[in-house]
Amino acid sequence: MIPRAAASALQRLARGFPIVAITGPRQSGKTTLARTVFAHKPYVSLESPDEREFAEQDPKGFLRRFDADGAILDEIQRCPALFSWLQTAVDARGRMGDFVITGSAQFELYAGVTQSLAGRVGRIELLPLSAHELAAAGVLPPSLEAAMWRGGYPALFDRELQPGDWFTNYVSTYLERDVRQLIAVRDLSLFQRFVRMCAARSGQLLNLAALGADCGVSAVTARQWLSVLEASYLVARVGPYHRNFGKRLTKSPKLYFLDAGLMGWLLGIRDATSLLHHPARGALFETYVVSEFIKHRFNAGQPADLYFWRDSSGHEVDLVYETPQGLQAVEIKAGSTFAGDWPAAALKWAQWVGAEALPPLIVYGGEGAFERQGCRVVGWRELANP
Repeated sequence: MIPRAAASALQRLARGFPIVAITGPRQSGKTTLARTVFAHKPYVSLESPDEREFAEQDPKGFLRRFDADGAILDEIQRCPALFSWLQTAVDARGRMGDFVITGSAQFELYAGVTQSLAGRVGRIELLPLSAHELAAAGVLPPSLEAAMWRGGYPALFDRELQPGDWFTNYVSTYLERDVRQLIAVRDLSLFQRFVRMCAARSGQLLNLAALGADCGVSAVTARQWLSVLEASYLVARVGPYHRNFGKRLTKSPKLYFLDAGLMGWLLGIRDATSLLHHPARGALFETYVVSEFIKHRFNAGQPADLYFWRDSSGHEVDLVYETPQGLQAVEIKAGSTFAGDWPAAALKWAQWVGAEALPPLIVYGGEGAFERQGCRVVGWRELANP
């Protein structure tokens, strides 16, 4: 197992909450992380028909087995009735880190947590492996193209698998299983087309009406389907930064896939070499970098809180986030050699922001870290060591 950066945040939350929840996409390593960090606890998967029937028919008796050490309850959204009984159990026992629950679908898990377990749950959102985790384990791919093509799902680093083989089955299983559970999709091929169109728009402003029209569905259906992709941690929206600094701002969010490898497969990219000159290289690199920033925050047990900034004149900064020291702007450039015009947008934005602006950060597709024109510049490999 590749050590996960989220382990320390998970242990921290277990000291302050009676229940710790690990959510994330299927096959992101939730179960492995839980069983590694809490190796002393019994493990039960509610995907098991026998265990699920026991939990549904006799939830009190089901939980009574774990009076001594609590337990890891995997895929708990499969048995919503347990949430209320868990509340009773942890309130009576008053132990921190008593139960660890995992789930792959936000809808059911959120419903159970907000209705029955509010204030009792510390949550970690676990995405596929970050570049930092891969670098620390010595398995970061040797080139940017290979890193984007392979993505970060643990199976692609734990087994002898080609990305194309794994993603083919992952998408098929996801469509057949999760989509049918969350929404009634009559035409799975149409939904798969929708997913591919979302991949083609990663890094772009989200226009649900246009997205739906291109797929032959209404904007209402597109919104519903997109919410399913978000609930399954396949995509995320990055909203516009709310402060205008005297400018009229874009109000639409941007759409990003959370794994560049999956995005590339959906776009028909079947080998790393083709990424050297592929038309989607820039969008893939931006997706790769944004997902790395999101993973870094999630692994620390924090919300993403990432934004972009764009005014009505087309001035844009790829990422903006708040720090205790001030506002940090990030520009993302897929080129492998620094170009003199790269800092222009971020420096202009910094002028509008004034004293709150930190020196802009430029992440580019080459290697090395240095300073240019008042900006910090880091390559894709250096990004793996924040």
